[in-house]
Amino acid sequence: MARSTEGDTGRLRRDGYGGLFAELKGSGGSRRLRWIVGRAKESKAEAAMSQIKKSKGMALFGFSLKRSGTHTSRTMMLEELNKLLAYVDRPEADKSDYLQAVVVENCLGKRSGKTRSLTYHHLLDLYSLDPSKLLFRALLYFWNRDVQGRPLLSLLCTYVRDSVFCSTAPFILKFPEGATITHESLEEFIDAQEPGRFSKATLRSTARNINSTWTKSGHLSGRARKIRARANPTAGGVSYALLLGYLTGVRGKALSQTEYARLLDCSSREAIGLAEEASRKGWIVFKRVGDVIEVLFPNLINPEEREWLREHC
Repeated sequence: MARSTEGDTGRLRRDGYGGLFAELKGSGGSRRLRWIVGRAKESKAEAAMSQIKKSKGMALFGFSLKRSGTHTSRTMMLEELNKLLAYVDRPEADKSDYLQAVVVENCLGKRSGKTRSLTYHHLLDLYSLDPSKLLFRALLYFWNRDVQGRPLLSLLCTYVRDSVFCSTAPFILKFPEGATITHESLEEFIDAQEPGRFSKATLRSTARNINSTWTKSGHLSGRARKIRARANPTAGGVSYALLLGYLTGVRGKALSQTEYARLLDCSSREAIGLAEEASRKGWIVFKRVGDVIEVLFPNLINPEEREWLREHC
């Protein structure tokens, strides 16, 4: 056990990729800091715990540290997000405009005020809907430039904001293309993460929602019988995945090998090729000299965020 600078009790646990994450327990309940290290060794435990100090900064970017997950009741809500972003299509829009659109103007066509409010809060949990947060601001940037990449953009944002959904990535991604993934096996995997946390009914609905999200992102196909498929990575999706890795402190060639890059369903070589395409379009800056790679995001990271990254990463 270890203690953070804020007095929360923390402990290290291993994720499905063989990396380490820190879990804090304090007056605010449990919080999981998944982004700490990828494929870390036990000898790096102290370095991993020191990353707890970055939690406030990561939250400022839009990463969610909540233990709960929207997927216990909904999917990643791709259709609703698509309608909302088409409805609120103004560069100067802020968080209140999205609230106005969903709850007051009922742009999603919900039947009751209660349903409108619930829908808004689910979207809020999944995407933050706050342009002051880099995570959502970057999502909008690539969303408006890469229509084909929208399913993976949604998935990537959901992944860093819904811990329940995030925990299923190792399970889904380990299957080869064409393999059958049963509903029961996903339920068992979810339950094994925290045995007894969910009732049988909640496990069933959560697995159904998670299967639906992985299907919408292109990782699965089929209705009743889910088959592992291959997602369709695009320049925008790769750029967003690289940004997520960059915000967690990864630099250079390793950016194409992070947990976020693995969600793209493509090789490191393919990811680099798509990043070069994004650079030619002017979305990001991608420089490569031999095996040395530099990736920058001048269109997305503001001076205050850049300063925080310089000090902490």
